[in-house]
Amino acid sequence: MSFLSRPGRLAAATGLVLGSTLPVIAQTPDASVAPVRGQVLDGTTNTPVPGAVVRWLSAPTEAATTDTQGSFSLVRPASPDTRLIINFLGYQADTVQASGGYLRVSLRRSQELGEVKVEGRAPSYSGLTPTNTQVITSRDLTKSACCNLAESFETNASVEVSTTDAVSGAKQIQLLGLDGAYSLLTIDNLPALRGLSTPYRLGYLAGPWIESIDIIKGMGSVVNGYESIAGQVNVRLKEPDKTDRLLFNAYGNDLGKFDVNLNLATRVSKKVSTALLLHTDHLGRRVDRNNDTFLDLPLATQFNLFNKWKYMSGKGLVTEVGLGALRETRQGGQLGYREGQAQPGAFYGTTQETDRYTGYAKTSYTWPGRPYQSLGLLLSGTSHDFTSRYGPRTYDGTQTTGLATLLFQSIIGTTAHTYRAGLSFLHDDFREVFRTGFTYATETPAERYAREHRNRLEQVPGAFAEYTYQNARNLTVVTGLRLDYHNLYGWFLTPRLNVKYDPAKNTVLRLAAGRGQRTANPIAENAGMLVSSRDFVISPNLRPETAWNVGGSFTQYFNAFGRPGTFITDYYHTEFQNQVVADPYSVASYLLIGNLEAGGRSFSRSFQTEVQVEPVKGLQAKAAYKYLDVQTTYIGELLPRVLTPRHRLFLNLGYATAFDKWRADVTVQGFGRRPLAHAPGSGHQHGAESGLMYAPRYALLNTQLTRAFKRFEVYAGVENLTNYRQPNPIEGAYAPFGPNFDAAMIWGPVYGRMTYAGLRFTLQ
Repeated sequence: MSFLSRPGRLAAATGLVLGSTLPVIAQTPDASVAPVRGQVLDGTTNTPVPGAVVRWLSAPTEAATTDTQGSFSLVRPASPDTRLIINFLGYQADTVQASGGYLRVSLRRSQELGEVKVEGRAPSYSGLTPTNTQVITSRDLTKSACCNLAESFETNASVEVSTTDAVSGAKQIQLLGLDGAYSLLTIDNLPALRGLSTPYRLGYLAGPWIESIDIIKGMGSVVNGYESIAGQVNVRLKEPDKTDRLLFNAYGNDLGKFDVNLNLATRVSKKVSTALLLHTDHLGRRVDRNNDTFLDLPLATQFNLFNKWKYMSGKGLVTEVGLGALRETRQGGQLGYREGQAQPGAFYGTTQETDRYTGYAKTSYTWPGRPYQSLGLLLSGTSHDFTSRYGPRTYDGTQTTGLATLLFQSIIGTTAHTYRAGLSFLHDDFREVFRTGFTYATETPAERYAREHRNRLEQVPGAFAEYTYQNARNLTVVTGLRLDYHNLYGWFLTPRLNVKYDPAKNTVLRLAAGRGQRTANPIAENAGMLVSSRDFVISPNLRPETAWNVGGSFTQYFNAFGRPGTFITDYYHTEFQNQVVADPYSVASYLLIGNLEAGGRSFSRSFQTEVQVEPVKGLQAKAAYKYLDVQTTYIGELLPRVLTPRHRLFLNLGYATAFDKWRADVTVQGFGRRPLAHAPGSGHQHGAESGLMYAPRYALLNTQLTRAFKRFEVYAGVENLTNYRQPNPIEGAYAPFGPNFDAAMIWGPVYGRMTYAGLRFTLQ
């Protein structure tokens, strides 16, 4: 077993923070009182079996259900009989002896049901991980038009996806009320899609490539670096040795966009497997449904591929290598604009061309006879290059990133005390060119070069250690500390703490606290504001952003209507010591970007409560409410963050018939009022909160219907069924080169109702 194993399996085994990259097989110092922990696998494919029932032979009422990773934890009965019965529909029941170690049980498929695909539905909130973690499974991803990562969160209440402007088509996520830049995005537990890729990164991962997504609120593990402030989103791609041999997905909608995906996987030998993931999408139709002369969505074409190789020696050595390449072009703006036209000119236009190359190698060695002790080396590199135009402005950039981590894991005496320690080195080379289209007669060539070029080289060596204590019954404590030296900003000290306590059998309490820091990329992270006439005014000597995050959650598992349900509520407070603040309020014609002013505050308070039940067989229901209080000091006045709603309601209903032949899903999202900045050219100056403008409340309704056959599925759906639109998404659209132009205050749908249909074909 290796650090390449899935995070959910590792968390179940060790209680480590989700996102671990090295294995430890859990054992207990006192087997007579320790709960039995283990994992149920498919004996043919060696993949997890979610929803399997594990119970004691001597106490049938004491039972547990495996989670999405096939993991379970079951308290020992008073009886000396320690035999377990494991069963699941479509598999032959098995009886095993529960020893003091971690159990792995492989179930054989029933021959009479050999042609039936059965999937379990485990709670999306794991009761085993010390962090507040929600899992979006591959099944969840099929509930909506999941063409890329941006559309993967539509049936999830924790993460909100918003459009940055009404022209470029860029999207971003929000977690705990903070922009996606404050959430660490990882792919297979390696930091990825960060820095200059921020504006369009959610479109760089195809939905059919994704096995599952882990959403972690609050501070995660120090192993993954110091940049996480609001939380972590870990995307797990399809595994070469576990995924289907072939998956073909084709999608099209009434806007003229189509997506085609092809996943191929094979075992080259008993020890080597590979997966080739291919994706392309294209939108070539010019659509302007609101008649404002601007395209509702940009014309776009993307070609994307990723190739994974996995080697398992069978003697403790595991190696995984991945290589990816992407080419994307975008063109937005007015209907009459054609690429290459002068700006300013007859028509306003935006263009974007991106070339991206990625690669990684992960190797681990586990000591024979010591499954809890392993050594791993993680290497990754990225080259991201783009050129873009926003009307008269041009914004080009390149980013070269390299990351190396050496990680050792073992125990202290017994597996109740485990630790991880390691070294890391981060290399980031940023080169940006930002031209506004204007020149100043009084500036020298050197002054102009300094104004237009923003180059930054970061080299950060670091060391970290993490200790985990897990008692035999109900307490897990994870403490971590890392120390990094930044060549530009000096020493960074990053403490993290995660605690999980189970006061009762079906009750889980969690606490998380820690510090994070990051270097901002002010232009890339405010790219939506480029589609306006606001002038960017960036202060010199920007300092790193630092913040503390403290919060916790309460989870209660219960039975309702004779079926399991989940109730969870959480609260997190993020307080910035310094933040690179983008101020659209103070002077309407400018975006003022600078450090948080002395004596000022910037904070986020997030409260969410959610309930998941199955009122009747086959009907899954989720309802949630989220409250956000996000405020920042702008020139001495504490004001709410622009475009962040305080209230959000969420409801998802999913119904599936026997054997999932028919599946229907309905999602309703309600958004409260959100503050807006005044349009540039309006002459508005900084004032009291009572003078702020607010967008109205509104709701969105999405629905989808799927019909499954033996080897393929067909699906069709409607997004924004009520055809709700933002009345005036582009201010000053009649004169886009004038002082009143603003397409950045986008708070609602632009193109209204959208219908789509698709086909999935699978060979297992």
